[in-house]
Amino acid sequence: MPVRRLLRQGLHRLQKGPGYTYKELLVWYCNNTNTHGPRRIVCEGPKKKAVWGLLTLLFACLVCWQWGVFIHTYLAWDVSVALSTGFRTAAFPAVTLCNASPFRYSKVKVLLEDLDQLMEAVVQRILAPDPGRFNSSHTLNFTIWNHTPLVFIDERDPQRPVTLDLLASNPNSSASTCTAQECNVAMRLCSLNRTVCTLRNFTSATRAVTEWYALQATNIFARVPRPELVAMGYPAERLVLACLFGTQPCSHRNFTPIFYPHYGNCYIFNWGMTGQALPSANPGTEFGLKLILDIGQEDYVPFLASTAGARLMLHDQRAFPFIREEGIYAMSGTETSIGVLVDKLQRKGEPYSRCTENGSDVAIQNLYSIFNTTYSIQACLHSCFQDHMVHNCSCGHYLYPLPPGERYCNDQDFPDWAYCYLGLQMSMAQRETCISMCQESCNDTQYKMTISMADWPSEASEDWILHVLSQERDQSPNITMSRKGVVKLNIYFQEFNYRTIEETPANNLVWLLSNLGGQFGFWMGGSVLCLIEFGEIIIDFLWITVIKLVAFFKGVRQRHAQAPYSGPPPTVAELVEAHTNFGFQPDAASPDPHTAAHPKERTLPIPGTPPPNYDSLRLQPLDTIESDSEGDAI
Repeated sequence: MPVRRLLRQGLHRLQKGPGYTYKELLVWYCNNTNTHGPRRIVCEGPKKKAVWGLLTLLFACLVCWQWGVFIHTYLAWDVSVALSTGFRTAAFPAVTLCNASPFRYSKVKVLLEDLDQLMEAVVQRILAPDPGRFNSSHTLNFTIWNHTPLVFIDERDPQRPVTLDLLASNPNSSASTCTAQECNVAMRLCSLNRTVCTLRNFTSATRAVTEWYALQATNIFARVPRPELVAMGYPAERLVLACLFGTQPCSHRNFTPIFYPHYGNCYIFNWGMTGQALPSANPGTEFGLKLILDIGQEDYVPFLASTAGARLMLHDQRAFPFIREEGIYAMSGTETSIGVLVDKLQRKGEPYSRCTENGSDVAIQNLYSIFNTTYSIQACLHSCFQDHMVHNCSCGHYLYPLPPGERYCNDQDFPDWAYCYLGLQMSMAQRETCISMCQESCNDTQYKMTISMADWPSEASEDWILHVLSQERDQSPNITMSRKGVVKLNIYFQEFNYRTIEETPANNLVWLLSNLGGQFGFWMGGSVLCLIEFGEIIIDFLWITVIKLVAFFKGVRQRHAQAPYSGPPPTVAELVEAHTNFGFQPDAASPDPHTAAHPKERTLPIPGTPPPNYDSLRLQPLDTIESDSEGDAI
């Protein structure tokens, strides 16, 4: 068959390689390679052979070591940062505004009545100069208090610290004479059956009561439907008194409302959700955003909002504003000017850095996707915490969006949620898990702000400015606004110059190949062709090994295939008779019971001289003779 003949020819050609032994192969390689050094090993005398062999081995080891270093450096996937600047018209950033107080006290006073009475009693107890004279009112609702009470920790005797419920009266306790100056105020948190309790200690009583009030208020607001919470906050028409963007007037209708649980109703200018982002015509204060805000400080929740002012944040279009983590305050009674510079960050993806284009490859479900916003690492971290909250506490925290089918935590449905929440909040393992699972965005925009402030309105102009603002807001000829309730903002580009910070690979494939080739050429005078030659000798080495193994196993198989004669060996006379008389058959051996037990064993034919091959005298084509001779050689 043609295929079989081709295979035989190919096998015969391979057998005509550089040598049939490893020594012949090595000598052939040293004589024919273009690499410096190996040829001198076979051409020089014994002493020079040893010297050149040692030098060749040493330099080959150096080349392998350098190659390992360069490959390890390349696989480290290091990046270098390139900073470039440009000048172009930029889109004005989105501006988010919130009031420091999430709700108007006049709207939530009924909900917080019991909590406010407890808070007043706590403050009275802390400020009481004589603790023995303190007497808690019987009208207090201790249902809220018993879930998470505040306690005094008396550590005047470090070996035997004593704790006392801050609103309890125990004359037999040494802590009953403890004051806030002598003892620390702590928050007691207990599990559902109160078998496990922990104390969250504070160095300041102010911080302790603020944290406690915020925790209890969260528990109350979590049971209120979201539309009612929006109605309790500050409406846009009350917050935004005046608006001017460049030379174009604007109003509260140009702001997109969003409910942010920590600050209540917030409003976003130029969010870009429904239309094109507004560009800035020129840098400077005249072409920016000018706002006058009324924060209504007189209607603040007294124990919930201890800071007065407006909270604001600059961010990219279609990005969710995490104003609690990234925002800044603008103080009331001042004019705050904010100059903006733009930095664009472009990170390399895998394998150079852990970043994501749109968050689709992040294992955490983005709970902020309901707002149709872009991915950010803050959204991932908050979603991860809420996921741990639902998994460990069986409910979600009021400050974060809820997964589908879950409920917000409150004392009525989940009595031990505060113990679970604060334990999870202080867990280092939870933080590390979320940080390891979340990824930064590959493309990000940062707004660098330069902030300056001045008193506004001035004493000379305060009267007429407040008169005009009162007329515009309340249609009253009298002054109904105070200087403590107004904030003026100027937000503008300082210049149109922007910076682009881009990550580029520090070591690319061209760098790797040039360094590998440089080291190989410097130490051994080699090139890519020398590597091909080395690959060729490796293939020949393997092929010789295969041939030797095939011959070895073939010989073993032939030795096992030879079986002994079933009877005695033939005599000389029988051999001669068999050679001269083709019809001669030797006498059958006597039957052997052992042989009969194995019918598969057959008597081998007696060897003889075969007749001559008369066909060899005939003329045949040359290619047929060559193929047959090659097959015999195999």
